[in-house]
Amino acid sequence: MAANITKRLINNGTTQSKVNRDNDKENSKEWDPITDGLKWIEKHAESAENFFERLPHFISTFIATLAIFTFGSTLRGEWVVILVTALKQFNGHTQSDRNVSAAEIFDLFTLEKLKMENLSIIFIAAHCVSYSTYFLIGGFLHWYYYTNRRHVPHEWKLQPTKWLSPELERHEIMIGVVSLSVTGSFSAFLATYIANGNPSTVYFQFDEYGWVWFFLQFPVIFIYQDFTTYILHRMYHTPWLYKHFHKLHHKYKQPTAFSVTAIHPFEIMHVQLTACLPLFTFPVHWLPFYIVVLYTYYHGIIDHSGINFKAQWWQPWQPDAEFHDKHHEFFHCNFGFNMSLWDRWFGTMRKTNRVYTEETFHGEAPPIDSAEGKKIIDADPEVKEAIEKLISDG
Repeated sequence: MAANITKRLINNGTTQSKVNRDNDKENSKEWDPITDGLKWIEKHAESAENFFERLPHFISTFIATLAIFTFGSTLRGEWVVILVTALKQFNGHTQSDRNVSAAEIFDLFTLEKLKMENLSIIFIAAHCVSYSTYFLIGGFLHWYYYTNRRHVPHEWKLQPTKWLSPELERHEIMIGVVSLSVTGSFSAFLATYIANGNPSTVYFQFDEYGWVWFFLQFPVIFIYQDFTTYILHRMYHTPWLYKHFHKLHHKYKQPTAFSVTAIHPFEIMHVQLTACLPLFTFPVHWLPFYIVVLYTYYHGIIDHSGINFKAQWWQPWQPDAEFHDKHHEFFHCNFGFNMSLWDRWFGTMRKTNRVYTEETFHGEAPPIDSAEGKKIIDADPEVKEAIEKLISDG
């Protein structure tokens, strides 16, 4: 049969040498980690599915939850900072061991007093773990829902009739890999900075600033991080910043767990720097700070998963995953992450009587029954479908 195909190709004007070159090219095709990785998952999906079906439901749920937590704690390289600060506490370091002053911090900009021993080792470790968990655990989560349960999307998917195209799935992984290199590098730098005793306001012993402040840090850091993230998010939804930076993240109208880092490198670095400001502005113990950080990263993955996760009974402040999924579906609303409070206070909650598109920024979404709203609905099939679904759902 191959000989007949070759003969037909040659008869159609294709030379034998070109056929051979094409065959050689096909045979020597380079390994594609995304395509070949998905093929590997599909190949072993049945045996993995059988394994999980034998497990009690609470165990399989626990495994999935643990995987998400591990994914969040290692994704941006924070684990190296946590390890460094924990070791400093166990070795008896205190903040008073360092003479921290504004002048000393300013002197570091000259790089003359900056100590960064073992940066290369920490840098390599941070990136190795980040990329390993990104592909291994991220791949597991993708398989657990998007492959293993793809035939029953109405049972778990927030947008059960809509899926990212294979091209967009590859695109979000490609952008995520680039952004991980940025965040992992920053975490490696920060871990090395703290490990070498450079000035910061991080302290290591529980009682250095009293137990009241130790426990009070949890809500203070949480509110700081959530509010500043809300403000930054709204800022990146202004026309110029959205067009040049944040629009990249909104290519994924049906987000997956891989979407959580599929952000413009400049933007994700901006968010990470803002989140870390308390480490240099007021006394923070490393444990409350990174418990809050890991909590927000965990829910960042949940919120971008596209899966109908619900907040737990002990989280009255935490919106369900649907809250942020609606942000991706309708663009310029629902800017908060771990609290909907800010959207309620500042009037940015999604309104069901408004028409949202990528071009209608906050405050510009027209009412459904207005002339402008009807014009948008008639011109955009996706908007029309969303409005019809909204009406049918009551």
